[in-house]
Amino acid sequence: MANTPNTIGTLTAENQVFYDRTLLERLLPELQYAEDADKKKIPKGKGTEVEFRRFESLKIPTTPLTEGVTPDGKSLSITSLKATADQYGDYVTVSDVLDMQAKDPVITESSEVLGEQASLLVDTIVRDVVIAGTTVQYANGKASRDTLAATDVLTGLEIRKAIKRLKKAGAKPFEDGYYHAIIDADQEFDMKNDTSSNGFTEVAKYANQKALLKGEIGTYDKARIKVSTNASTVENTSDVEIHRAVVYGRHSYGMVDLENGRGKPRIIVKRASESGTSDPLEQRNTVGWKNMFTAIRLNELAIVRIETGATA
Repeated sequence: MANTPNTIGTLTAENQVFYDRTLLERLLPELQYAEDADKKKIPKGKGTEVEFRRFESLKIPTTPLTEGVTPDGKSLSITSLKATADQYGDYVTVSDVLDMQAKDPVITESSEVLGEQASLLVDTIVRDVVIAGTTVQYANGKASRDTLAATDVLTGLEIRKAIKRLKKAGAKPFEDGYYHAIIDADQEFDMKNDTSSNGFTEVAKYANQKALLKGEIGTYDKARIKVSTNASTVENTSDVEIHRAVVYGRHSYGMVDLENGRGKPRIIVKRASESGTSDPLEQRNTVGWKNMFTAIRLNELAIVRIETGATA
């Protein structure tokens, strides 16, 4: 018997939509780092490379016009930034008691946990790209990561310093008028202990109700703060755990479009009856996913990484 993969597309249309939606419902809400990325599609038949194009600002014309004389004008400057998508995927094996034509609870649960796994992968890839930027700020005025102590915690002042750097670099805020920031739970604890003026405002105290960002806990100055459970830490040479927050503006990084591009994870169901001689008793069914994905920093000056210690 041929060992041919049977995708969800060969099941009934009802099941195809159901399992696809089940995976995406678990995947999309978890993407905090990916939420603010510029999205690009991978065109069908165009390989695995994704291109982002950035139009550079024009210099201001400081010379007055001469009456009746047409000036030279300016040439547009476009920067092309390319990234190559890699393929990712995984699967689980389930028993032969599953009815592959029905909305079996085990298959549903498998689709959900696979969606969670796919989301964590995507968010981790985006996170690692974003926090690897070259614009870095060490808490409490320290000169390097290795000089940071556990007491050099995240405060509102550090957020305001980062916002100042973004403004001076010409980084634009998002359409909501704010820069966005992602911190971890330890940094959240220290942020909420900051009692300085112009301090932290929790979402429950917002004067105007607005759609919240994924994981948003409040604002500080002109930054909307999100907390991620997928934040990354690293130890310095003094064995101090270093926490890495990011404050960033619009068009600072990009990724493959998961909802509308070819980076969308695809559910793959393989029936035990089609496993061939590798499963002679037809005991094993598999449910899996795969996608093509990549992320890229688009503007180094539009992302500030803040490295801090944290209160134990």
